[in-house]
Amino acid sequence: MVRDVWDLGDAYEAYVGRWSRRVAREFMAWLALPPGGRWLDAGCGTGALSAAAHDAGAGQVIGADPSHGFLRAGSGPRIAGDARALPLRDAACDAVVSGLALNFVPDPARAAAEFVRVTTPGGTVAAYVWDYAEGMQLMRRFWDAATEEDPGHGLDEGARFPLCHPQPLTDLWRDAGLAGTVVRPIEIPTVFADFADYWEPFLGGQGAAPAYLMSLPPERRDAIRDVLRGRLPTAPDGTIHLTARAWAIRGTVTA
Repeated sequence: MVRDVWDLGDAYEAYVGRWSRRVAREFMAWLALPPGGRWLDAGCGTGALSAAAHDAGAGQVIGADPSHGFLRAGSGPRIAGDARALPLRDAACDAVVSGLALNFVPDPARAAAEFVRVTTPGGTVAAYVWDYAEGMQLMRRFWDAATEEDPGHGLDEGARFPLCHPQPLTDLWRDAGLAGTVVRPIEIPTVFADFADYWEPFLGGQGAAPAYLMSLPPERRDAIRDVLRGRLPTAPDGTIHLTARAWAIRGTVTA
């Protein structure tokens, strides 16, 4: 059984980190929270959202992640922690945010309850996840090609993560007791310099699709590569223009 791999910061950056930073900036602009305060970035990864929070005026941002490799790749205050059992006291933070991580938590409801627990009354709890089923085109096109070559792989994130849609996210936030829940899409362009710029990050093994790809024998990897090369929308100058969409949600902790 192939498992998702999240440990090497540089490989993750080439695959999806460069795009997640842009989403993080859009997310922070949407939250528009007052400056200062103590924030938790739950599932901080290599630190894209933590950096965006700092740039937006957060007083202190603590990153928490179960991956020691990702923690080493970032900077600032960081703790090893599972979103389902955060190593923080009650009402320790003015805001909790989570970027592109919640769908990987085995029990999202427990994680959402923890986000609420560690946030002060009146504070904000917010998150965003990729729209794997439709809007995250670099992954969607990969899985469509992979499924043709290997119909029974069962690893497509669009099918694996039903949470990554507006209604399930809304239900999760409301069930956690959060008030004023709002969901919105965040879409950014993802422009690749050429086919190698698109394809080679999949060979880094970081994330669901790259881990699956690198589990295959070379001839099957090459077959998926060739399907993609023939299908991606390539401009005359060789660039490939796709888009990436995430679903963002926010809510307020009540007394």
